[in-house]
Amino acid sequence: MNPLPAGTVVLKSKRAQPFYGRHPWVFAGAIDRVEGDPPDGAVVDLRSSAGNFVSRGLFNGQSKIRVRNYSWDEAAPLDRDFFAARLDRAIALRHDVLHLNTGPNAAYRVVFSEADGLSGMVADRFGEFATVQFTSLALAQRKEMLGELLRDKLRVRGVYVRTERGIGTLEGLELHDGLLTGEAPPAEVEFEENGLRFAVNLTEGQKTGYYLDQRDNRAAVAKLSAGRRVLDAFSYSGGFGLYAAKGGAATVECVDASEPALKLAERNAVLNGLGQMTFTRADVFHYLGDLAGAGKKFDLVVLDPPKFARNRAAVPKALQGYRKLHQQAMKLLDRDGVLVSCCCTGLITSEMLEDVIAQVATDARRDVQLLERRGPSADHPVSVSCPETAYLKCVIARVG
Repeated sequence: MNPLPAGTVVLKSKRAQPFYGRHPWVFAGAIDRVEGDPPDGAVVDLRSSAGNFVSRGLFNGQSKIRVRNYSWDEAAPLDRDFFAARLDRAIALRHDVLHLNTGPNAAYRVVFSEADGLSGMVADRFGEFATVQFTSLALAQRKEMLGELLRDKLRVRGVYVRTERGIGTLEGLELHDGLLTGEAPPAEVEFEENGLRFAVNLTEGQKTGYYLDQRDNRAAVAKLSAGRRVLDAFSYSGGFGLYAAKGGAATVECVDASEPALKLAERNAVLNGLGQMTFTRADVFHYLGDLAGAGKKFDLVVLDPPKFARNRAAVPKALQGYRKLHQQAMKLLDRDGVLVSCCCTGLITSEMLEDVIAQVATDARRDVQLLERRGPSADHPVSVSCPETAYLKCVIARVG
């Protein structure tokens, strides 16, 4: 595709400042006019109402995000070399700064969209394979180039595309799961994380195959688990539960609604020789209520639900959901038990999550001490220019 501008997007008066500040998203409401009739996916220059150059990005007339900014250098074409340099910088963070395990059994996030200057692209590595997800039509149009660059720079055997439900509608994007370049991954790929072995299915399940963002939070749970009765709610493939078992938990119960995820969790328990784990397929809300009704008690409860709100209109209902979950958790926690509460809903702030915990604790007449406020692992960095990249919250508390 042409790496040079096919048009110009002119901002409304007094709307340029966020983009001088390097925010990557230009919504339709900030735009005065589009000059040059650029096709969707084309390179465009963003200019202030006075005609000054602001940034260079990729255009999509079908999306509420009309322009995704990638460069603030007017002389830089958005060509293969440009994207190769962005990938090099992202990989250097993981390899040379964070010193993550990069061996044949490694697993880590390679590209985290806006936080790595590649808005609309997420890529993960799992051993000898990589998965990639495109949430931008323009980058999806460049998927072959980006896939080849990923394969060559990571020296993986293949790159597989994963898609997220609903993105096609938002971006006017038609994309399906499938092999992008190289070899297709086998039905099961193994990797190692903090001394634990995991098997993952890269072609099915949620997101890009596994929740790498919780790596450090799982390790924190392992340190708190010795001798405890642990409940891992919304366990998916058993990440928190496996760490708890490795940390010496007396018992671990994993609960999830997905049978394939629980089968993978059982497989992971076998891989690691962890025999104190049980696995229950159930609607988590209903099951926690049943456990509380039966008088069951735990010493550590992990709540790691999926995203509850995808837009602001859904936030009030999402908060009701979080409140109900915490009410059930308080009933299940024995005196001085540990609550690990995770929230991946970006629209729910840390303050909102902690308010829910405080309100529920007051109603239940329980004392709560916040021990840690945590976020994602460092291979999911936060861009100060795009605070929306700070999405994951993890609160660890003692409940008296």
